[in-house]
Amino acid sequence: MFKRSLADIWFDRVNMLLILTGLAIIVYPLYFVVLASVTDPGAVQMTLFWPEKFSLEGYKKILDSDNLWVGYKNSFVYAILGTIINLCLTLPAAYALSRKDMKGRSTIMLVITFTMFFSGGLIPTYLTVKELGLLDSVWAMVIPNAVGAWNLIIARTFFQSTIPDELLEAAKIDGCSDAKFFWKMVLPLSQALIAIMVLFYGVAHWNSYFNALIYLRDQELYPLQLVLRSILIENQISNDMMTDLSSMGDRLRAAELIKYGMIIIAALPLLILYPFLQNYFVKGVMIGSIKG
Repeated sequence: MFKRSLADIWFDRVNMLLILTGLAIIVYPLYFVVLASVTDPGAVQMTLFWPEKFSLEGYKKILDSDNLWVGYKNSFVYAILGTIINLCLTLPAAYALSRKDMKGRSTIMLVITFTMFFSGGLIPTYLTVKELGLLDSVWAMVIPNAVGAWNLIIARTFFQSTIPDELLEAAKIDGCSDAKFFWKMVLPLSQALIAIMVLFYGVAHWNSYFNALIYLRDQELYPLQLVLRSILIENQISNDMMTDLSSMGDRLRAAELIKYGMIIIAALPLLILYPFLQNYFVKGVMIGSIKG
């Protein structure tokens, strides 16, 4: 049996120590947010590993809001509908740009890359959305960002490095059209890419709040992020409360609890989804690191 040297043993110990230290640095802030969301604000500073004064007041105030469930529903709709639109536009475009026989693909990629660094600006974008009649509608949340330049580049690189030209040539010999080849051959071989795109686009839609802030006025259409923001603002101190110190103190404590509780509630769906897609996420990072 192979006997390990003393240097190898110490190397493994140091590596394990560094890994555990890094894990603690990453995990503890998340754990602290969970603790702070169920701890009385006055005792948060004394909380290290266990809540000193357990309190669910923040979660109660958040869950008592009827708009919370409307926000959850809207965010799920925007994330699902938006991701479907993203995939339907990104994948065919990326495959077309990955084909060497497509004329002008370098120029098109240059234009797409240009949009990553320069945009038309907020006011022209708002006026465009307004002229298209998308204001105060679901489509204002999913159409303006229907294709992400970075995700398009990742998908194009994947197709270039994964789908061999010989496969297309063999399919054409059998009479397969380009469209049929894409649906019957390319997509089934790109399940990892599709999972990556679902994760990237889904997370972006779930966390999106700026488009809703600009384009939506109807609170029934607000995503979860804006609903949580409204709940927090409602529990902040108003000028009328400055003379009532007791009420002001209660509002401050509630606001602190709500702030931490909001982080947990907003992140919970993604925390549940991520472990199932983390392998694909790592693969997506590797795909993006290859020059196309």
